[in-house]
Amino acid sequence: MVVRPPIKVLFLCTGNSARSVMAEALLNVLGEGRFQAFSAGSFPSGAVQPIAAELARAFDYAAPLRSKSWDEFAGPHAPAIDIVITVCDNAAGEVCPIWPGQPVSAHWGVPDPAGVQGSDAQRRSAFQSAWAMLRQRIEQLLALPLETLDRTALQQALRDIGKVESA
Repeated sequence: MVVRPPIKVLFLCTGNSARSVMAEALLNVLGEGRFQAFSAGSFPSGAVQPIAAELARAFDYAAPLRSKSWDEFAGPHAPAIDIVITVCDNAAGEVCPIWPGQPVSAHWGVPDPAGVQGSDAQRRSAFQSAWAMLRQRIEQLLALPLETLDRTALQQALRDIGKVESA
């Protein structure tokens, strides 16, 4: 039996406070060791949104979540990333650093729950909707036949996942 190293996925968002950290938690749990997920932001807020952290904990994600700069993943000592996925439209339009490992990339736009104004129930609903959309897309990623996809096919499959609307 050949033991393969986990596929390293970096989720990017501008503030790295909600969508990207939720995606990190989801993939690390659902990926069951096949994947190692990280998250970062181009202009990190410095804090994880409390509702995002609460959803991750309720999903049995025990690792500490923190808002961090994408610079942590661009330096010489950074892990070689296999896949980079932007989850906000602002980050998708920014000039990204050169990532070690020459990863494939895709954009999975998800509405920003942190920007929702209103009651606590309305804000929680926005976070739960973003969580559900991210989970659906991550489950599609997990269903891909990664062993048989070449680089071009993987990139296209990842981009196609980002175009699917939530059910």
